[in-house]
Amino acid sequence: MTATTLRQGPVTVNDYRCSLGPDDLPFTEVHDGFSIAYVRKGSFACEALGHSYDLVAGALLIGRPGDEYVCSHEHHACGDECLHFRFAPDLADTLASDREVWRAGAMPPLPELMVAGELAQAAADGRSDLGLDEAGLLLASRFAEAVTGTKRTRGRIRTADRRRVVETALWIDAYSHRAIDLDSAAAKAELTAFHFLRLFSRVLGVSPHQYLVRSRLRRAARLLAEEERAITDVAFDVGFGDLSNFVRTFHRAAGVSPRGFRRMAKGDRQLVQARLI
Repeated sequence: MTATTLRQGPVTVNDYRCSLGPDDLPFTEVHDGFSIAYVRKGSFACEALGHSYDLVAGALLIGRPGDEYVCSHEHHACGDECLHFRFAPDLADTLASDREVWRAGAMPPLPELMVAGELAQAAADGRSDLGLDEAGLLLASRFAEAVTGTKRTRGRIRTADRRRVVETALWIDAYSHRAIDLDSAAAKAELTAFHFLRLFSRVLGVSPHQYLVRSRLRRAARLLAEEERAITDVAFDVGFGDLSNFVRTFHRAAGVSPRGFRRMAKGDRQLVQARLI
């Protein structure tokens, strides 16, 4: 088993890759927190809470602190790969007020959970501007809805809450060149991370991380159009952690590379016409 930590915090994310097969002896493991493991590849069998499960791609393995489980690979010789989310206790209570939800053990590959799982995987791979913690919370919310059979109600948003979201958005925009995550933005709004994510998305139509990325892209476009600063410098100045991520994200948004955008801004009509065509 190899594990790569992708994110730490109230929502901790790990990439797990298991190469065990039918000839390997299973052993007892213990969940160390409230967790959801999205099976993205392969399969494995699991015994937990007196039940037996066969998990395939698209299924979820659910964990509660202290619960034991045993996994084996008698049906599949190539192991499995999982994207694993662990939630802080207070966050787990926010996601599901009844902690019995976290005793589900496993969930089959339901459409609404598979779609949320793949969205989370896209965030982990850098193919989405959704925050990895946001994607994990979305997956957990859909999981809780699937277990309880109830959806969260969408009541009227108070004026004070709308003002709180707008003020936080202005703060994100002003400091988008800095490292801002969901937890720090929620703290600025004086809300829990999950409530802030839901409220922000409802008021502005985008998640906090999407707004942060788009604020950075807007500033990058302005700098590319106005200055001759090196593209690497632009990437770091607006808040991107590395050049490749900036180029990939900018190209996805603009349809051209940062260099191509600069050429368009400088009046390269041939490139503009090519984009129009």
